[in-house]
Amino acid sequence: MIDTGVVAGVSVSHANASVDEIESAHVADPTALVSELLAREGVEEAFAIQTCNRAEAYVAADDAAVARTAVERFAPDVREGAVVHLDHEDSLRHLMRVAAGLESLVLGEDQILGQLRDAAEAARGVGGLSGGVLDDALSKARQVGKRARAETAINEGSLSLGSAAVELAARETDLADASALVVGAGEMGLLSARALDASPVSRIVVANRTLRTAEHVASDLDTESAAVGIDALPAEAAAADVVIAATGATDPTVRDETVADAGETLCIDLGQPRDVVPDAGDERVAVRDIDDLETVTDEARERRASAAEAVEGMIDAEFDRLLEEFKRKRADDAVSAMYESAERTKQRELREAMAKLEAHGELTDDQRETVAALADALVGQLLAAPTKSLREAAAEDDWETIHTAMQLFDPEFDGPPSTPGGARSPDGSADPPDGVLERLSEE
Repeated sequence: MIDTGVVAGVSVSHANASVDEIESAHVADPTALVSELLAREGVEEAFAIQTCNRAEAYVAADDAAVARTAVERFAPDVREGAVVHLDHEDSLRHLMRVAAGLESLVLGEDQILGQLRDAAEAARGVGGLSGGVLDDALSKARQVGKRARAETAINEGSLSLGSAAVELAARETDLADASALVVGAGEMGLLSARALDASPVSRIVVANRTLRTAEHVASDLDTESAAVGIDALPAEAAAADVVIAATGATDPTVRDETVADAGETLCIDLGQPRDVVPDAGDERVAVRDIDDLETVTDEARERRASAAEAVEGMIDAEFDRLLEEFKRKRADDAVSAMYESAERTKQRELREAMAKLEAHGELTDDQRETVAALADALVGQLLAAPTKSLREAAAEDDWETIHTAMQLFDPEFDGPPSTPGGARSPDGSADPPDGVLERLSEE
């Protein structure tokens, strides 16, 4: 495949959308979305990522209009202002910003790197990434994300959504000797449990559908802890002062009946889709969600402002470098296609010319080399100017010229060459160029 891809993307994130809108943009199976995008005509690559504060999809196609059309119906139930459409360059830069943590609710958080990696592996598993322009863009984004954390203080303090939730809880209730319940034992549940472990709470219970996973998280804590199955939620919620939910389930796990006997309880919902019914329980149960964490995360953003500026500069430089790499690659692909097409035609015509010449008498090795050298010289001289023009077109973002060249010099094209005014024998072979017979007869 010749890599002339143009990327188009679409994003629904906390920057422009509410929790409900992000939830509406989520799909049950992101890999199925990747497969669906790949099935659309002209799409060469596809990628989708879903986290608690974003839902995004990207495609690469040979034509920008095809790429845009492929993603234009993403999140059809979300209001227009909450959906951000990204063209080729916007997509490349946005992916770098996402990987660096600049687009995260918690500026510089580390979890997004693993989420990008996992999403890329899932897309690759269904053929969504195949070494083309989108695959390259994701690889570059992850490299930038790693550099940002290694070379700046963008993630100083390792604040995560889990720790932000605990900080919010500390502002709304007294955590000293409090009892906490973590619902979910995935990555976000683990981060929340660790953040609670560093707080003044006296007991932490981890509830999960798979008890063994909950036991693994609980065993990681220094605070007195226990692991329970999801069926024990009502009893544990009744004893808890703080509930942090992050299961990743498709339906709410904490419902009215879950907190019916909870009394004074603060529930913080980190799930996407929602893990806690918004008005669960009575007036004594306070429910908070990701939108309520903005005060905490804004403060973290202010603390990391100088680091963010350094990362912005890093992204600017890497973005320019990536564009130059793509330009060189596209020009090289076009030039290679042109030379491959010319080589195929040269070899075919050379065989026919040699056969024609052999009809006048057996050729010597020197004579054969003369004909081959002439063919090589003709190809080189004829393609020198187009080669220069294609590289200049790439440097000037003239992709129409590049795309036209790809169509004209398709390496798979195997039809007879167009030779206006050129004489051909009755069997369709061309006569050797003027002067060749005379030159050979003189040798």
